[in-house]
Amino acid sequence: QVQVVESGGGLVQAGGSLRLSCAASGRTFSGNAMGWFRQAPGKEREFVAAISWSGTMSRYADSVKGRFAISGDNAKNSVFLQMNNLKPEDTAVYYCNADASLTTSRYSSGRAWGQGTQVTVSS
Repeated sequence: QVQVVESGGGLVQAGGSLRLSCAASGRTFSGNAMGWFRQAPGKEREFVAAISWSGTMSRYADSVKGRFAISGDNAKNSVFLQMNNLKPEDTAVYYCNADASLTTSRYSSGRAWGQGTQVTVSS
């Protein structure tokens, strides 16, 4: 079983920045990617960004392109989400997803999810 732990959430003013971290551990991973999702109150969980372990592929939701950057540390089974120019609409619980699949055409979620970390952006 894969365990996933996120950290780095918090409260920030609009225009500020936060960096989220995610570490995965456990059995040998079958997927080739990790990703970030978020869920705002009353809304469905939505895709934010993903990166392949090789670092050659990444994907972003249109709403965060140009503001968020995902990176990974393959040796530590970790991924990071640098969030800049944050907006109140970015307020959500952010979840890390491991053991996922990323191709040039789609991202397929893995079964491993973290507990989530709260990001709150004040106006």
